[in-house]
Amino acid sequence: MNFPGFRLSRTLAVVERQLYLMRGSPARVVPLFGFVVIDIVLWGFITRYLDTVSPGADFVTSLLGAVVLWDFCVRVLHGVTMTFFEDVWSRNFLNIFASPLSVGEYLGGQVLSSMFTSAVGLVAMVLLATLAFGVPFAAYGVMVLPFLLVLFLFGIAMGILGASCVLRWGPAAEWFVWPIPAVIAPFAGVFYPVATLPVWMQPIAKILPASYVFEALRAIVLGRTFRPASLVLGGGLAIAYVVAASWIFTRVYRHAVRTGLIARYSAETIT
Repeated sequence: MNFPGFRLSRTLAVVERQLYLMRGSPARVVPLFGFVVIDIVLWGFITRYLDTVSPGADFVTSLLGAVVLWDFCVRVLHGVTMTFFEDVWSRNFLNIFASPLSVGEYLGGQVLSSMFTSAVGLVAMVLLATLAFGVPFAAYGVMVLPFLLVLFLFGIAMGILGASCVLRWGPAAEWFVWPIPAVIAPFAGVFYPVATLPVWMQPIAKILPASYVFEALRAIVLGRTFRPASLVLGGGLAIAYVVAASWIFTRVYRHAVRTGLIARYSAETIT
């Protein structure tokens, strides 16, 4: 399927390159599972302990389920940025855009690569959380899919925005990308209701798509009223963020080409 200025074959070539990198270096595959195991095991035992302290609260389902969903969102973010960073670290970024590859095709390849790596991590997390700690994901069935879709879109937006920062300010700006999940998590209400936040933080939470996902998740687990409209609002925000992040990346790329910064991208810092 090809559109004017966009060829799917070129987008798939970006994905294929990532697959070749993983095949050539098995160490790249380990992070897909390694950190997943650590997170699920750590939070699994924490939630089991909380269940013994407060019987009937069902922390395993609510908290560990939130951990799985948030880790999925973070995996999506890292899936996008890691595809970009591979070109940064290998000093291959200039070669990529010296080819006929367009910005849209490159971003499409990043999204597809992220879809693959995050799906692998999600399957591993769900299996481990279900088999080791009894989280009943199967009981919710396809109801989980809209939650995953919103978080996937939000992760894509954060990943593209992070890549834009590195493209604009150089490889040294990579350290702005890794803390993004830690900065957003307190506002998104991953582990607690948004109402717990101070008044000044709550408006920020309302513009984050992830906050609607986790509020809906808690409502379902605790048997409260779930408003699908709130999840639709979160999905709309996520789509808007993807469009805005893609626009920012395109503008930054054009600026780098117009000013000649892209030719000096191997430098540690770009000003």
